[in-house]
Amino acid sequence: MLDNLPLQSQSSVTNPQKILTQNSPKLTKKTIHWLVVLSSIPLFGFVTAFGIAPNVPALENIQTEDVVLDLSIPNAIHEAPENQIFWHQENIRRGDTISAILNRLDISNQDSSDFLQAVRGSRAMRQLQPGKTIYAQTSSDGELLGLRYSFNNEELFLMEKTDDEFKITEQSIELDTRVHMRAGVISSSLFAAVDSAGIPNNIATQLTEIFASQIDFHRDLRHGDRFIVVYETLARNEVKKHAKTARVLAVEFTNKGKVHQAVYFKHPNGRDGYYTPKGESLRKEFLLSPLTVSRISSGFSNGRFHPILKEWRAHKGIDYAAPAGTPVKATASGIVGFSGSQRGYGNLVVLKHNGKFETAYGHLSRFAPGVSKGKRVNQGDTIGYVGSTGMATGPHLHYELRIDGVQRDPTRIALPTATPLGKKELIAFQKETQPFLSRLNIMRNIIHYAASE
Repeated sequence: MLDNLPLQSQSSVTNPQKILTQNSPKLTKKTIHWLVVLSSIPLFGFVTAFGIAPNVPALENIQTEDVVLDLSIPNAIHEAPENQIFWHQENIRRGDTISAILNRLDISNQDSSDFLQAVRGSRAMRQLQPGKTIYAQTSSDGELLGLRYSFNNEELFLMEKTDDEFKITEQSIELDTRVHMRAGVISSSLFAAVDSAGIPNNIATQLTEIFASQIDFHRDLRHGDRFIVVYETLARNEVKKHAKTARVLAVEFTNKGKVHQAVYFKHPNGRDGYYTPKGESLRKEFLLSPLTVSRISSGFSNGRFHPILKEWRAHKGIDYAAPAGTPVKATASGIVGFSGSQRGYGNLVVLKHNGKFETAYGHLSRFAPGVSKGKRVNQGDTIGYVGSTGMATGPHLHYELRIDGVQRDPTRIALPTATPLGKKELIAFQKETQPFLSRLNIMRNIIHYAASE
């Protein structure tokens, strides 16, 4: 019942004079003829933009006159009959409640009260997301007959009124998994390259995260670098459009002539990650950068002219210029050793990692919720946001890597990697990842063949 009825916009529903309902009298042949003639005029104008057929007079030479057709509209259209059924679509506004939406739909007090009672334990009705749409079926006297709402992009709330009782279900939306193969060349930036290749932007973000311990995307990208990526998307069966982009399955990135490969693998115990084709983990204990998108404005140096103090002094860290408010990620898992204001650093977070390592993040505009001394954070967690507190001339992040309390240049330190796969895991890994690697080989052969033609 809910899937087969046509949807009307909210503006159409609220003005019954603009609706031709199922109970309206049929249009006469004469009326249909006039509607066809009148509706063809805009189409004719559209076609002439592409060309005019032979022996047809020029448009400016055609004499035109206003045509007014007096159509007799039955009173049934002006006055909505009883038991008339409408479909509405109501956009969810910021701060909306289901009660407010029912009020905008002019649902009767009794049905509103009964429905609110029926959905007291519903997750969907507690997760109204601004910008999404609720579809409701009502009668002309304010009776609520049906309602549907897709929440979290993967679940569907359905309500159908039967025998004066609201029957409610919440179910998963069936999704089709689709595998895509794309390739691109870096000419200006990674995000520009993925746009040109028709790849979703969040796939580009995943690429920076996958190779975060191998490629510094702020400094290492070169014009002419290439990538081949195999990724999957999830699409709704009912609307045939992407509900969300899932994940990168395999990728090959050629940077400065060196080929990097990664393939996705999920362990039998549920743990997942990216590995080389030989089963070596790409995850290192430390990321190369605490920011996804930025540029290095000042590197590690024993002698730099300080822009505020106006003197030469050592710069024992790396400065990343980025817009104020840019999220700052923990480069490694650890415990918050300090979170507060500290002299020239301004707002500062210091993380203590396994053994002798510490990382420091200065000039933050604010701290992420829950980042306080003694709290544990995981690699990649947001710990704060770029700012210009302390001795800073503009918004940027000052990042330090400390070993035994001494600042070291993170670009020159060999950082440890994660534990590789065991023998039993390696067998499962090779079996599951071979189809993804085969797709990479197919794309590479296609590119080489096209380049040789």
